[in-house]
Amino acid sequence: MNMTGFKTTMRLSILAPTFVLVIAATTSVLAASSEADFKTAYAAAEATNKEAGRLRNQWTVTAEALADARKAADKSDFDRAVASAKEAEALAKASIFQATSEKEAWKNLEIR
Repeated sequence: MNMTGFKTTMRLSILAPTFVLVIAATTSVLAASSEADFKTAYAAAEATNKEAGRLRNQWTVTAEALADARKAADKSDFDRAVASAKEAEALAKASIFQATSEKEAWKNLEIR
């Protein structure tokens, strides 16, 4: 691998987790959430996760966050349910970012 490819790969391996943390930090729930809020957040997370699936890059932690959201909603804990759904959406977006970045990054590798 040449240095450009190595630098790109290293940059991507650092950016993806940072991307998740930034999104997770910005999706905190400030007000009491309702069942409608949960349904909206869950639908967005599911749609984003399905897109990650189409790219063949779904993360297991995303499925876990979706399951946590559903469990919290079943207990009528909509604040936690919305937070988990938004976390799942952020994780799915990060997996999409990873898939699309790696789709191009491999071209920078040098085969010897």
